[in-house]
Formats: sequence, C-alpha cells, structure tokens
Amino acid sequence: MTKYDKAHRLVVVCDGAKAVVLADLGVATAPRLTVLESFAEPHPSTAALGTDRPGRVHESATVARSATEETDLHLQAEVAFLGRVAGRLGEMVSAGEAPRILLVAPPRALGTLREVLSAKVKACIDGEIAKDLVKLPVDEISRHIAT
Repeated sequence: MTKYDKAHRLVVVCDGAKAVVLADLGVATAPRLTVLESFAEPHPSTAALGTDRPGRVHESATVARSATEETDLHLQAEVAFLGRVAGRLGEMVSAGEAPRILLVAPPRALGTLREVLSAKVKACIDGEIAKDLVKLPVDEISRHIAT
C-alpha cells in the first residue's frame, strides 16, 4: 500500500516556479487535502538571467539590418519547470498512483502544462481550475476547489 492508495484524486497546484501535489481524501463538496510532494524552483528575472542585446539579421535583398526578438529566459525556465512537473505526473500515472487528477494553475501555466502532458496523464485529468492558488495554505486551496 502506497501513500496514494486512499486518495480519490490528486490535486496538482502549480505555477511556473512552484508545484504542490496533494491527495484529496474527501469528496468534491468537501475536499480533505494532504501534501504529498512539493517542488520549488525560483527563477530570477529575465534581466538577471541574461543581458545580451538582441541579435541582428541582415536582409538578403538590401543592406538593411533589423533586430530579432529578445529571448525570454524567465519564460523558458518556467516552461522547463512545468515540463519536469508533467514528467513527475507521468511517473505517478504509470505507477498507478494517480487515478484522477485536478490541475490548478494560472492560465498561462495551465496552457503550458496541457502542451507537455503525456496522453496517459491527460486521460486521468478530470478537471482544471485556472487560478493561481500555489501560495495559499492547504485549507484555503480546499475552499477554492470545493464544488
């Protein structure tokens, strides 16, 4: 028996730098959440990550040059973090530890997660909430997800 066996579903609350995996031992109208795992990876701002000027492109038809769009290093770090969260969820689903999953994340992070989740994990998702609740205590998260 693993620590996930009694959970009716897993609740994954995350943003681009922090994720908390909770076991829901209650019912939809009265969730009882307990923390199973948490991940944190604070990312410095894009300015702190890189200060290079944007690259330049030479036009092929003329002698004109134009700047290319600057890379958002902070966003890349968030996408990589959410990819690791998706990978962990994949491991949990493969091990039979996640019968159903509720995803809770801000809209941009939720969209990124949808792109990187495997088909097996997507099949276990039974709901999504587009809110940033990762900084709230567990009892407040319970109140927000109660239906």
